[in-house]
Amino acid sequence: MKKPEELDDDEGYLRIDKFGAKATKSLSELYRKVLLNIGEDPCREGLLDTPKRVAKSMQFLTHGYKVNPEEMLRSAMFKEEYQQMVLVKNIELFSMCEHHMIPFFGKAHVAYIPNGHITGLSKIARVVDAFSRRLQVQERLTTQIRDCIQNTLNPMGVAVVIEAHHLCMMMRGVQKQNSVTTTSAFTGIFLKDPRTREEFIHLIGVELH
Repeated sequence: MKKPEELDDDEGYLRIDKFGAKATKSLSELYRKVLLNIGEDPCREGLLDTPKRVAKSMQFLTHGYKVNPEEMLRSAMFKEEYQQMVLVKNIELFSMCEHHMIPFFGKAHVAYIPNGHITGLSKIARVVDAFSRRLQVQERLTTQIRDCIQNTLNPMGVAVVIEAHHLCMMMRGVQKQNSVTTTSAFTGIFLKDPRTREEFIHLIGVELH
């Protein structure tokens, strides 16, 4: 019988709050050295369990390396003749800049036009999460989401826009608190037909509900 932390969720995937003992031990030792090197005392009360907590936190924040986004999409692919835009917008994302390992966060807007197959709506959000829970740059994250959906569903086109705040720009470096970085990536009809692209841009900018 599975332990509580290993129980499958309602869609057949293992819960993410499962940590490797070997990785936790190794990372804990490294983070203890980090504390020493920044001038802290890892033996004081408030920091006694910090290396272990951070070790587990890092495994969660980077669990996307252990997820296959294309497999997730294929697990909920259905034949359907619908050929209008399917848009999932305002998908929250949290990632870590690979240059400084400092978080960036924001929202992804993802659309595709089916060409015989659709996928479960939650799977679009799961694809965003799978790629964002890795060390990333926003530009690559945008194209990885696009390419995954295009290669798996083979739709008539895919559109992805990401808007994000980067703490590496807010907490250090240039320290600009209100800057927002926007990236976009398109395939198929979103590239060829300006009206389709304009419809997508319009829909992500308005509140319909």
